[in-house]
Amino acid sequence: MDTKKNIFLKNKFWAIILVAQFSLFYILSKIDFAVDFFSNLFEWKKNFHVFLFSKFGFSVGDLIYTLVSLYLVFTVINLIRKKKSETLKQLFIFINITYFIYQCFWGTLYFQKPIIEKLPKKEITDIELKKLTIKYLALCKKTREKVSEDKNGIFTISDFKKIEKEILSQQNNLSSQITSKTSIETLSVKPSLYNNLMNYTGILGYYNPFTAESQYNPNLPPTQVPFTLAHEMSHQLGFAREQEASFIAYLCAKSTNNVDLQYSVQLYVLKSLLRNLSVKNKAFVKCILSQYSEKMKKDRLSELEFLKDHESVLSDVFGFTNDLFLKSNQQDGSISYSYFITLVALYEA
Repeated sequence: MDTKKNIFLKNKFWAIILVAQFSLFYILSKIDFAVDFFSNLFEWKKNFHVFLFSKFGFSVGDLIYTLVSLYLVFTVINLIRKKKSETLKQLFIFINITYFIYQCFWGTLYFQKPIIEKLPKKEITDIELKKLTIKYLALCKKTREKVSEDKNGIFTISDFKKIEKEILSQQNNLSSQITSKTSIETLSVKPSLYNNLMNYTGILGYYNPFTAESQYNPNLPPTQVPFTLAHEMSHQLGFAREQEASFIAYLCAKSTNNVDLQYSVQLYVLKSLLRNLSVKNKAFVKCILSQYSEKMKKDRLSELEFLKDHESVLSDVFGFTNDLFLKSNQQDGSISYSYFITLVALYEA
């Protein structure tokens, strides 16, 4: 049986390769030419990639994640019990291959030129954000009158498939001022196999870079679902940064006639504005909340009840780890909404 020291000495090569990959992709993230290469690679393969896994009626990515998790657990247990050099070698090789594929398919896209460089350069003030908040309150009130309700007077989605197709259509109409990315041609949006767990994590949806599938939590309050779909489908276009994917979702709803999509995204913008202003302008935020229409108040109560019913330490854990992940890719953490709000404010200026 190998000793613990011998195990790591025998696999030093694969450990060095992994560290070399970390260093290589860090350096490449600083080189525009390299980032453009991976961005073009994504453009070249994305339609086929989405199409390939869209044919399955379930989330292939979630199944892969499950199998990988089981493999890792089994491998670690086996390594602890038997201390075999070959087991550690296989684990290192697996991690190296997975990391390489992730970086080539997705990781480097976090370092594309930010959208904000394509918008007017202007400092955004609290006064402007307050005006924008009042505007979106009025828009939400107006749109809320046009959507369907359930028997309890809560917003309900009238046609789920129409929303998906509308997002796809609106992606095709994005301004060339904002992006030169080509639209995708196939729908590959699926309810997550982990949806019951997601209820307790605060995760609304996610994009799988290995299968190009967009996953969402079907148990979410209906007000959050259309925005989540638009956000995750923005990742499929090639927008890796979270706040930029949200901004693309916002643009998709700007010119749509689908009132369900409009209301969900307008409400997300309004809530993001209120969160951004709440640090220094609590009185203003309370005033805006008091001006919600009765129908909007019912929708807000539904969201709050969902959060209360699914309070869990998992939400804090996933929020913290996601925050670290975003910062590792040189993004604002998930706890910051300022970049998204800045994009919206500059676009509407």
